[in-house]
Amino acid sequence: MREHLPRLIAWETTRSCLLNCRHCRAAATSAKYPNELTTEQGRKLLESIRTLGQSIVILTGGEPMLREDIYDLARYGSDLGLRMVMAPCGAMVTAEAAKRLLAAGIQRISLSLDGPDAPTHDGLRNVPGSFEQALAAARIAREAGLKFQINTTVSKLNFAMLPQILALAAELGAEAFHPFLLVPTGRGKEMADLELPPEEYERALHWIYEQRGVAPLVFKPTCAPHYYRILRQREHAAGRAVRPETHGLDAMTKGCLGGQGFAFVSHVGKVQICGFLDEEAGDLQTNGMDFAAIWRDSPLFAKMRDQGAYKGRCGVCEYHNVCGGCRARAFAMTGDFMAEEPFCVYQPREREGE
Repeated sequence: MREHLPRLIAWETTRSCLLNCRHCRAAATSAKYPNELTTEQGRKLLESIRTLGQSIVILTGGEPMLREDIYDLARYGSDLGLRMVMAPCGAMVTAEAAKRLLAAGIQRISLSLDGPDAPTHDGLRNVPGSFEQALAAARIAREAGLKFQINTTVSKLNFAMLPQILALAAELGAEAFHPFLLVPTGRGKEMADLELPPEEYERALHWIYEQRGVAPLVFKPTCAPHYYRILRQREHAAGRAVRPETHGLDAMTKGCLGGQGFAFVSHVGKVQICGFLDEEAGDLQTNGMDFAAIWRDSPLFAKMRDQGAYKGRCGVCEYHNVCGGCRARAFAMTGDFMAEEPFCVYQPREREGE
């Protein structure tokens, strides 16, 4: 039986946030949230994660920099041998904060740009000035030597602006560009009519593929598992096999890693396959902060790892080992996280005997 190890874990260190984003999966506000993990619980969580290997841990939120102990937690995880990164909103990334982040062992931060201009970005973030704050944070990070990536939540509102956003990310000096395809959960449910229809979704992923080797950034589509099917289709058509020695991480990863190489820990210690699928795999506050036990033994994670049990086209698709469909989108659209990916246009080839 294949051993699944967590490559990437997102910990929602707090749900409190300075922004009020229209697409927020957590519907986060500036309020204080009760029962969030304490510093000591956070340390135990990081210790348990470390028993499973040297994972990347994303300190996210809300706004993680609102936690007074965030630098201590980052340093603790880094000293354990974990790769610590952070997802701040931007407003709190000052020159002094950038120095503290580097001293705490943060190896990269992510900053969100949902448009190439203030009207588009601020309109999605619901806070005037948030675009300029993100730009300022990027410039401060670059000056300090703190690596950063740009994340963009893609919807009908900014799909046509992707080339401009990419150009801005490159101009700012970003290491990578991560386009997130909208998943209608949390406040994002109110934007369901702004999710790219399947045909435009497919075109967006083909555009991303076409930037490989052209744009001066690393691309990683997120919540867009079909990309890894498109990558293989396009490379096969060009007579090239997708191999680690030629395609790096693109050849070694897959679309939906939920419960297989990725997990999400909520602000109160609920473990999920991702932040967009609000189904509990285990509760850290009731099991002594033993993340490793949940990772190994959770029935929900076991389901995610049994790709033969996926339904509809995802269950028979020849690309299911590299794609898997978005389980959160399937759940949001059908109420069944094992259902076929509803925004995929691909029709799997019929198998022999079927």
